[in-house]
Amino acid sequence: MTTDSSFAQLSDVELAITGMTCASCANRIERKLNKLEGVTASVNYATEKAKVSYPGTVSTDDLLRTVEAAGYAAALPAPPSAEVDDEVPERDPLLQRLLVSTALSIPVVAMAMVPAWQFTYWQWASLALAAPVVVWGALPFHRAAWTNLRHGATTMDTLVSVGVLAAFGWSLWALFLGTAGEPGMTHAFRISIDRTDGAGNIYLEAAAGVTTFLLAGRWLEHRSKRRAGAALRALLELGARDVAVLRDGVEVRIPTDQLVVGDTFVVRPGEKVATDGEVVEGSSAVDASMLTGESVPVEVRPGDAVVGATVNAGGRLVVRATRVGADTQLAQMARLVEDAQNGKAQVQRLADRISGVFVPVVIGLSVGTLGFWLGAGAGATAAFTAAVAVLIIACPCALGLATPTALMVGTGRGAQLGILIKGPEVLESTHRVDTIVLDKTGTVTTGQMTVHEVVAADGESADDVRRLAAALESASEHPIGRAIAALDEQPPAVEDFANREGLGVQGVVDGHAVVVGRPSLLADWSQHLTPSLAAAVERAQAEGRTAVAVGWDGAARGVIVVGDTIKPTSAEAIAGLRELGLEPVLLTGDNAAAAHHVARQVGIETVIADVLPADKVAEVQRLQAAGKVVAMVGDGVNDAAALAQADLGLAMGTGTDVAIEASDLTLVRGDLLVAVDAIRLSRRTLATIKGNLFWAFAYNVAALPLAAAGLLNPMLAGAAMAFSSVFVVTNSLRLRGFRSAIG
Repeated sequence: MTTDSSFAQLSDVELAITGMTCASCANRIERKLNKLEGVTASVNYATEKAKVSYPGTVSTDDLLRTVEAAGYAAALPAPPSAEVDDEVPERDPLLQRLLVSTALSIPVVAMAMVPAWQFTYWQWASLALAAPVVVWGALPFHRAAWTNLRHGATTMDTLVSVGVLAAFGWSLWALFLGTAGEPGMTHAFRISIDRTDGAGNIYLEAAAGVTTFLLAGRWLEHRSKRRAGAALRALLELGARDVAVLRDGVEVRIPTDQLVVGDTFVVRPGEKVATDGEVVEGSSAVDASMLTGESVPVEVRPGDAVVGATVNAGGRLVVRATRVGADTQLAQMARLVEDAQNGKAQVQRLADRISGVFVPVVIGLSVGTLGFWLGAGAGATAAFTAAVAVLIIACPCALGLATPTALMVGTGRGAQLGILIKGPEVLESTHRVDTIVLDKTGTVTTGQMTVHEVVAADGESADDVRRLAAALESASEHPIGRAIAALDEQPPAVEDFANREGLGVQGVVDGHAVVVGRPSLLADWSQHLTPSLAAAVERAQAEGRTAVAVGWDGAARGVIVVGDTIKPTSAEAIAGLRELGLEPVLLTGDNAAAAHHVARQVGIETVIADVLPADKVAEVQRLQAAGKVVAMVGDGVNDAAALAQADLGLAMGTGTDVAIEASDLTLVRGDLLVAVDAIRLSRRTLATIKGNLFWAFAYNVAALPLAAAGLLNPMLAGAAMAFSSVFVVTNSLRLRGFRSAIG
C-alpha cells in the first residue's frame, strides 16, 4: 500500500538539459527517463528542457544521474533570484568558437586553394592555424560523436567528427612521415584523376573549412532556439510591478508578489490591475483587450470580477484580491504558452534525417575500401589513402552552407518586406499548412474604435448630433467616448459635466442639457428613442457594433454607431491565402454577431466566436486532431498560446510582445497581406534549402566512387568542395529576387 500511495503522489519538475545536438538526443534522454519506474518524461529539443512527472520512490538526484548516464548534463530549475541574474548578457561560447575558427580558417583555405600564396613552409603555417580549429573549434562535434558512439547511434555529428579527424590525421601523417612536410611543397592547380599514395597530400583546409561552416549553421540554430522562452518572460512582464494596498485605510505601496488573497488595493485611471480580484468600490471601464481580444472596454462596478494586467481606463477602483501568483489568469496563460511550445512536434533537421542512412553507408564504404585495396595487394599506404579519401569527400563542406546561407538570404529579403522569420524549423511547417486561423481584432480589423454612422431623428440635423455629442465626450476618458470626441476637432465648452457610472455622460453644451450614452440612460430622463432611432440601434447590435444614443432638451435626437473597422487589405489577403491552398477560419473572443459581420465582408466562411484564450488553444488542437496543419495569425496576449500551439504562428508586429515572441513569423507592418508574402517566401526558402542539401550531398556521392578507387587527388577534392559551396551560395542568392504580391 505504501508503494501505491507513493506512486499516486506524483511530483513535477522541469530540468534544464545541455549537450543535445539534434532531435535524436532528445529522444534518447526521453527513453532513458521513461525507463525509471513511475516516471513520465517529455524532452523538448527546441527549449532544451525536460518536463518530468515522478513518484515519491524516485528523487530528483535519480533523474539528474539518469540524464548524465545518457551522456548529457541536467540541472534543476534555478531559483527566481538566479533567473533574474541570467538576464545579464554574457558571452556566447558558441559564437566565440565560431569567430575564432573563422579567423583561423580563412588563411588556411586561401593558401590551399591559391598556389601563388603557397610560400616556403606554408604547409606548417596551415597546420599551426588549423590545429586549434580541429581540436577546440570542432569539440562540440567530437563530444556529440563520442556520445552517439557510446549508444550505438550515428548522426551528422558523427560524420563531421570522423571526416574532420580523418583529414587532420592524414595531414599529420603526410607532414611528419610523408613528403608533404618538405620545404617548397605545393599543391599545384591541376584537376586530374590519378592514383596516388597520399604521402604528399594534406587536407587541412577541408578539416578547418568544414568545422567553421558547420559551426556557423549550429550557431544560427542555437540563436533561434534561445528565443523559445522569450514568450513566457514577455507574458510575466505584462503584470504590474507594484501595487497600492490599503492598510487601515492608508495606501501602502508594495511589490505585487507580496499580495495575498483578501488584500484590498487601489487601481487609479491608467494603471494596470495588479492581480485577479473583485471590485469593492468605484466603477470604471477596464480595457481587457490584451487578454480577451475584445475591442470594447468592459464596464465594471462593485461585485464585478477584474483580471490582473488589464488596464483601468476610467475612474478609481478599489479591488479585493481573489487570486494571486500562479493562480492568476495571466499565470495560467503563461502555462498555456509553455505547454503549447513543449507539445509542438519537433521537426527533425533534414540533414540529420539523411545522415541516419548516409553516415553508416559512408563508414561502411570506407572500411570496405580499405579491405578491398589491402586484399588486392595495393599496399597499406594506398589502401589507407583511398579509405581516408572516402571519409574526407563524404564530409560535405557545402552542407554547412546549405541551411544558413538560404536562411540568411531568405530572412534578409523577408526583413525588407516586413517579415521576420525566427529560424529554419519554422520553414518546414509552411509547405504543409492547409488551414489558417485568423484572430479578428487587430488582425482582420484595426482594433480601434471608430464612428461608422451618425443617425439623426426626423427633423434633426446630423451635424448637431455630431457636434454636441463630440463636445460632451471630449471630457470623457472612455475609449468609445474618445472615438466620438474625434468627430469635432474644436468642440464647444462643456459645463456641469457628470459621468454616470457604466451608462454615459451628461452636461450643458451651448445652453443645451445634453445626455450621451446607453438608451437606458436617456430613458431615465424620459427621452425615448423614436422608431427610426430604435431601428438603427438594433441594426448596429446585429452587426456587433455599439450604438450610443444622443439627446438634449428633453428629447432623443440621434444615434451614433461606434465599432471596430476592417483593415482595407483584409479581403484581398483572404483571397490570396485561398490561392495558396489555405482555408481561412475566423477565431475570436468577440461576440458572434460582430464576428459573422466581419467574416461576410472579407470572405471567410468558417467562424468560431465567443472563445476564451484557453479555448483558442483547444480550437487549434481540435483542427490539428482532425488532420489539419494549422497556421495561426494573431496580435494579442490572448493569442499567444494558440500561436505557440499552431504548426505555424504568425504575429502582427503591431501587436503585443507576447504574441510576437510566441510566434514563428512576425509581420512587422501589421498588414494581413504580408502574411501571404510570408508563406510564399518561407516556402521558397525551404525549397532552396532542400535544393542546397540535395546538391551538397550529390557532389559528394558522385565523388565517392572516385575516392574509393583511389583516384581522388587533393586538388580535385578541393575543387569539388569549392564548386559545391559556390553552387549552394549562388542558389541561395536567388532568393534576393523574391517579389512581394503587394502592389
